[in-house]
This record gives sequence, C-alpha cells and structure tokens, in this order.
Amino acid sequence: MGALGNVLISLMCVAIGSALGGIARYFVSGVVARRLGETFPWGTMTVNVSGAFLVGILGALAADGSSLFASSNPWLFAVTGFLGCYTTVSSFSLQTLALARDGDINRAAGNVLLSVLLCLGAVACGFGVTRLLA
Repeated sequence: MGALGNVLISLMCVAIGSALGGIARYFVSGVVARRLGETFPWGTMTVNVSGAFLVGILGALAADGSSLFASSNPWLFAVTGFLGCYTTVSSFSLQTLALARDGDINRAAGNVLLSVLLCLGAVACGFGVTRLLA
C-alpha cells in the first residue's frame, strides 16, 4: 500500500473514532445531566474525567511499546479520534463562561478547579493502574 493509502487509513481511523466518541459523549453527558441536574456541568465533567482516565490507560500501554496502542492507527482511532471527540474543552469553556456570566462565580471557579484536579488525577490513576496491572 502506498503513502496515500496509509494516509487514507489513518484518516478513517480518526473519523470512525471521532464519530463513536461523539456519540458516547452525547449519551454519557446526557444521562449524567438528567440524573444530577444541569445547574452544574456534571455531564461534561464526567466525560472529561473518564476520558482522562482512559487516555492515562492508553498512554501507559503505548509507553510500554509492546501493546496495540504503541502503533499509529490504533492510537489515532482511540486517542485522537474517540477520546478527542469524547472529551471536550469547548463545552467545559462555554459552560464555565455561562456560570460566570450568570453571576455564579463560585460554581464557575469550582468547575475550573474540579475539572483540572480531577482530570489530572484521572490521567495519573489510569496510567498508574495500568502500570500496576502490567
């Protein structure tokens, strides 16, 4: 297969992963929002934290060098495509701005602080759990 064929396969991996990640984000975020309410962006936080945990797992597997995710196309599908579309900085940013514009500065600040701490913690946990089990 030539270079163009490889590029097309890589693009397909990203496109299919993105489509599935977008569907998963819509579903998970919606379920969480319906259960916990929408006065705070729990749905977006849930997808971002769970996505961070998953990227930690996949990062640890890729760092090993011997797993499926150490190769390009599985990484493009799972991380660039699926998790890139599943997690969302744009929704996080818009929801935080909406809270601030509505005068709810404490919730806006809480969303920023919780998101950063929980997402960094989730990546570290995903990486650590994978290393521990491997």
